[in-house]
Amino acid sequence: MEFTKQRERVYSWENPFEGVELSKGLSGMEYLLAIKNGQAPASPLINTLDFSLGELEEGKVSFYFEPQEFHYNPNGSVHGGVITAILDSAMGCTLHSLLPKGTVYTTLELKVNFLKRVHANSGVLTATGKMIHLGNSTALVEASLTDESGKKYAYAVSTCMLLRNDK
Repeated sequence: MEFTKQRERVYSWENPFEGVELSKGLSGMEYLLAIKNGQAPASPLINTLDFSLGELEEGKVSFYFEPQEFHYNPNGSVHGGVITAILDSAMGCTLHSLLPKGTVYTTLELKVNFLKRVHANSGVLTATGKMIHLGNSTALVEASLTDESGKKYAYAVSTCMLLRNDK
């Protein structure tokens, strides 16, 4: 068997540490708005996986992506890690949208259910995060990955720990 020509993809990203510094003086929503408006760099992961920030409101954030060959696993479908990454991005930013200045978070637990195979013919998919519970020290967030007709491809839940960033 002969393989076809090697494919190539070129992309760029901005210095993520500039965004980290900027975020220290902003609430979570202010920082997300700065990213959306091009005043702060997006996470390099967003450019690497070709995700786009979509809807942005307090307690609800979405990301879009159109599955491409570079997202594929050896079985000819989108790698579960890519699906997990977009769901995690939606959940993390949903939580981030509600955080006051000086508060950050880290993931304690992440669970993903893969419901339907994702491939290049799936069309544009949307990962939408929603807050389930926001406490003083932990948060519970969910996200779904759906196509334009509302068909669900994956579902995730994440538990996060809130941390004061006093430095």
